[in-house]
Amino acid sequence: MGEIARVAGVSKGTLYVYFENKERLFDAIVGQECQAHAEGIFKFDLADHDVDAVLTRLGIAYVQFLCRPGGPSSTLRTVIAIAERMPEVGRHFYETGPAHGIALLASYLSAQVAAGTLAVEDCEIAAAQFMDACQSTLFKPVLFNFGATPTPERIENVVKIAVRTFLAAYRAP
Repeated sequence: MGEIARVAGVSKGTLYVYFENKERLFDAIVGQECQAHAEGIFKFDLADHDVDAVLTRLGIAYVQFLCRPGGPSSTLRTVIAIAERMPEVGRHFYETGPAHGIALLASYLSAQVAAGTLAVEDCEIAAAQFMDACQSTLFKPVLFNFGATPTPERIENVVKIAVRTFLAAYRAP
């Protein structure tokens, strides 16, 4: 907290006025970071019925974000490590990160169902399935420090497979 106060140009006491402890400060930083990234990655035009293009753009941006050097993998490891001791940090991270992204995608999918472009019975499940399919074979090696950042070509290939699979399951007849 002392180092954070020095960098912020405030006293340590001032930090404690706003944040009870370093965990609360971490929680606030992570929540703000999740929200900022979600706004850019999960921005949809609900009237855009080119689902293939929309999902491809989303999938590539999402995986690039997840797998970038210095990206969220380190934060995720930290959240997982403290979530048992401080479940509210884990809950807040999930709500402002993964759950928020899934909800935004589910809203887009619901608009496409209403427009007759897709036939999805549960848009939340379909959104979560798509997000998981996009990161398949790409994010876990990064998360566990097992592999290098995937190449743009590899990301595009995996995302295109995820989009084809998604549309094979959910494109309206």
